[in-house]
Amino acid sequence: MKGAENRLKNFRQASMLAVAITGFIMLLVTPGEAGLARQDPLVEDSAASAEDLGAGTPEDTAFADSVQALSGKEATDEALGAIQTLWDSFHYNLPKFLIALGTLLLAWAVTWLLRKALQRLIGNYHTSGAVISLASISVWLLGIGIAFSVVAGDIRALVGSLGLIGLALSWSLQTPIESFTGWLLNSFKGYYRVGDRIRVGEVFGDVYRIDFLATTVWEIGSPFQAGFVHAEQPTGRMVTFPNNEILTGTVTNLTGDFPFLWDELSIAVANESDIPLSVKVLGDVASKLLGGYMEEPARQYAQILGRARLQSDVPGKPQVYISLEDSWTSLTIRYLVGARERRKWKSELTLRVIQESARPEYAGRIIPVYPRQQVQVIGPSGLPMDAGPFGGSPGEDREGV
Repeated sequence: MKGAENRLKNFRQASMLAVAITGFIMLLVTPGEAGLARQDPLVEDSAASAEDLGAGTPEDTAFADSVQALSGKEATDEALGAIQTLWDSFHYNLPKFLIALGTLLLAWAVTWLLRKALQRLIGNYHTSGAVISLASISVWLLGIGIAFSVVAGDIRALVGSLGLIGLALSWSLQTPIESFTGWLLNSFKGYYRVGDRIRVGEVFGDVYRIDFLATTVWEIGSPFQAGFVHAEQPTGRMVTFPNNEILTGTVTNLTGDFPFLWDELSIAVANESDIPLSVKVLGDVASKLLGGYMEEPARQYAQILGRARLQSDVPGKPQVYISLEDSWTSLTIRYLVGARERRKWKSELTLRVIQESARPEYAGRIIPVYPRQQVQVIGPSGLPMDAGPFGGSPGEDREGV
């Protein structure tokens, strides 16, 4: 049922578009038949004469009907006359076509000059590309409208025809129109720019190119979706998505105004460990590696939060947090790194934590957690009992084993 509804909808849209384009072609080729050219007095006199002849006697009418039966030669002459009429119409409209072509060339020249002027005036402002593109589109639309007006000869009929075509296009080209609207919003709002690392829907990557209708990114691997690389590193693939995703989805920008992000590394230790010592050791390792690296980004982040009137108490060095799990204690190191360097710093920090916690002076005090299972044996008396290697008590002599 859904497929049939979609096919019917597409058929209606295509029919409306075909009717609109056909009417527009008739408007350009034969403007006189579309009611655009003024009536020639000679044509009016001929029509009046035909009406006077039609008002004769029945005998005259019958004679006229017999005369209208065309022979083969007359049909050929009529076909040749139709071709001659089309040629005369084209020859008559040829100056209009030349003027329209000159108008389009003038629009191209004005667009080129306008682009140069706006690039010099606006410079590298982040919305300069959108402003230049909109100005160029406006000039081209004006030039095309003037050219069509010259060819059609009547601006009112042209506006009506363009309105019909616009209605048909609005039905049949909804996705491109939404994509163009998304491009406009992104150009002036700056949701993302070329070079930013973004996530839009299921697409995650670095922006490579932004067009009127689509955006192209270099894909980045992600642990949240299937792919060749399960980390935030390039996969080498290019992904293109329509700009209407900006209107219907969520845009996540990892490198917009602040190219750093918070990351965490969780270390599990046994509950029997010296937890305060573990926290101190992990904090010292993280501070030694990332303390100096974090200072300037943390200060910038605090300024951004302060301008937005948000909590601006940002630590300038890594922090260690504690949480209790089912059968162990989780120590989480929280730190600030570049969005494109997250995996590098996390790998280095993991290696240093492993090396530091394995030092002899921490043996028995920082105990790592391994998968383990505890089994308790209940004796015949219903009380717990020690289990030997074969299920009996230690030292018990088991016959037949």
